[in-house]
Amino acid sequence: MRLLQGFAVAALLAIAIVAPQPASAQATLDTPGIAVTDNSASYIAFLVTAGASGAPYGFTVEWMPLADYNLTGWPVDGYPVPGFNYCTFDGQPTFRVTPGVFDFLLGANTGARIYLGELFDETGLYTTYLDELSPESQYVVRVRAEGGPGFNTSLNSGTLNASSGTHEVCRFTLGYWKNHPSVWPVLSLSLGNVVYNQAQLLLILGQPSLGNGLSILAHQLIAAKLNALLATPPAGIVSAIAAADAMIGNLICRPIPGWGSLSPSSVNSLSIQLDDFNNGKTSGDDCHPTAARATTWGRLKTLYR
Repeated sequence: MRLLQGFAVAALLAIAIVAPQPASAQATLDTPGIAVTDNSASYIAFLVTAGASGAPYGFTVEWMPLADYNLTGWPVDGYPVPGFNYCTFDGQPTFRVTPGVFDFLLGANTGARIYLGELFDETGLYTTYLDELSPESQYVVRVRAEGGPGFNTSLNSGTLNASSGTHEVCRFTLGYWKNHPSVWPVLSLSLGNVVYNQAQLLLILGQPSLGNGLSILAHQLIAAKLNALLATPPAGIVSAIAAADAMIGNLICRPIPGWGSLSPSSVNSLSIQLDDFNNGKTSGDDCHPTAARATTWGRLKTLYR
């Protein structure tokens, strides 16, 4: 009898040894790296690179103005601090897409570009901040890989300092035009073959794209056309504006009743070309204000600052 009991105890010990460990015992994910790759007056672009264990559930980027960080540091135990924002990237982007990377669930040593300040029209994320960044401003940023059911979230990366860029005197982003309707040089614009008044255009600018390529393109086209009235754009941008109008054609832009759609991939190249123009990043764009618009762009510059 005692011999049988011994065998039973041994069997139980063996089962305990080979039994799978609970999910909470999963190894902590490697901390991703983050580096600045580009900037403009309205955004800072970063390359987030997963470690050897990847970021299979996506990653979270946190940021705040340097001045606020110097006063409070990063939040502790979720306690809110001034200026703090975050974005969890865990789905599929449709605007600023990294070639060869189809979603933010990163494999080992895989990198994805993200654009803080251009999240309004992006998808595959959840964020506390959809506005553009302030021009000529300093920020601190950090990143971590998100864990799954095993709560194996990585440690936060070290704190990275990053700055937004300067702006041109007569190139302004869609965020600027959306928030300063009183300085528009015209009160109506055509998008494709359809003419919209300013109230309709502001409605269009106020709606995130939600993955609708027509909205992505329309947002940049509105800003580009307004900018083109302040100073003559380079020939390449004139052609891009014409190509965007041709692509939109008779489609109505969201949220105007009867609105249509385009695939994000079909508008991606044109949208980014116009976005670069609106951010003052187009090569060869000297941005000399048109004489007839001198007063207008001067008012714009004063209000922008």
